[in-house]
Amino acid sequence: MTALREFVPREFVPRDRDQHPPAVTPIYKTSVLRGPHRPLISLQNSLSEVTGPVFGHGDIGPLDNDLILNYAKTGQPIGERIIMHGRVLDGSGRPVPGVLVEFWQANAGGRYRHRNDTYVAPVDPNFGGCGRTITDAEGRYAFRTVKPGPYPYRNRGNDWRPAHIHFSVFGTGFAQRLITQNYFEGDPLIGRDSILGTIPDPAARERLVAKLDLEAAVPLDTLAYRWDIVLRGSRSTLFENRLEGN
Repeated sequence: MTALREFVPREFVPRDRDQHPPAVTPIYKTSVLRGPHRPLISLQNSLSEVTGPVFGHGDIGPLDNDLILNYAKTGQPIGERIIMHGRVLDGSGRPVPGVLVEFWQANAGGRYRHRNDTYVAPVDPNFGGCGRTITDAEGRYAFRTVKPGPYPYRNRGNDWRPAHIHFSVFGTGFAQRLITQNYFEGDPLIGRDSILGTIPDPAARERLVAKLDLEAAVPLDTLAYRWDIVLRGSRSTLFENRLEGN
């Protein structure tokens, strides 16, 4: 029976509840209203969901992975210049090439370029806060940006989000989209974040933290951080929208 399982493809790996947070976690107040209170229903993917459509692979611009320049109007954005890089890997540690990786973030003051963001930090006229790239043959991705700032949010009396960048990765079809976010090594707000605190396993939380990488930095110009995205397995990155498994 064990040998047979090795040859039968599985649509998903059951989620490890020792690592993933419960869908409803009172420490993160909005999960009480947004999280499901009934058992989830497992739906089999259709052929069209698995095979397409695929968006964005043919429309990558030369500045899509350079958030310092891709929205610049009158100069470059304000903030600490950084390079984010890493690899997209499968559960066995093999590189996954040709993956569309999207990223979006707040500016250096902690404000998003979005009409619903009313934080007092100013909008940076030269920073759009979003971009995309495609992994190369070795599963590598990289982009240049400014380090996002923390910002307050209405959870408890004085809750702040640590600096973070949102990511999504696409598979062979639009329905195969995974969403997550990463943090930065040494940020003192990480241990105080109510959202990150919903993850019960410290090792799983640590896998969301990008490490300072001075070897990839540009001297006198840009610091660098490395963060790998692992799609499956025991060291899988935690994804916000993968409800059925990891």
